[in-house]
Amino acid sequence: MAQKDEERRIVVGELRAVMEGDKPTKICGHAAKFDSLSEDLGGFRERIAPGAFAKTIQSGDIRALWNHDANIVLGRNKSGTLRMSEDSAGLYYECDAPDTQLVRDMVMSPIARGDVNQCSFGFRTISDKWAKVDGEWLRTLLEVELFDVSPVTYPAYASTDVAVRSLAQMRQGDDLWRMSLMARRLELEAVV
Repeated sequence: MAQKDEERRIVVGELRAVMEGDKPTKICGHAAKFDSLSEDLGGFRERIAPGAFAKTIQSGDIRALWNHDANIVLGRNKSGTLRMSEDSAGLYYECDAPDTQLVRDMVMSPIARGDVNQCSFGFRTISDKWAKVDGEWLRTLLEVELFDVSPVTYPAYASTDVAVRSLAQMRQGDDLWRMSLMARRLELEAVV
């Protein structure tokens, strides 16, 4: 059951399903983009500050879900099947998809076809800032506790992305992801 202060934000962008031969095996994309405005969320708009996910992706127990459905778990960071990092664009993730008929048919196929190309994230606010800008309330998320990242049908942020990639692309991307993660760890160590 969702807690009162738990929130979900949905973003549009590139969502990819990674292919191994003719079989999709990984999902990757940006669950959130920094400094991008959300749709109207009921009287205010929202943006995410760089660094908002830094602590939670290091220590949180985060799942990848299909459309925020806890019955369809695609991966989990604590088990190593979900990897996340903050890059210059936002919160990037890669998920090793379960090899089940349900996931192949209802998750990977719509992503590979381009029918689903948006992501979302579930979170609790740790720190935020509010300001009135041009007569409109703007909330900036400074730090959040992340619960899940999800490929979704309808987004709140129009700038997220998710996709399926080939095994060769995935291997090349893994090297880039590792380098990005190492650079981020060095940045964090310098701050501490």
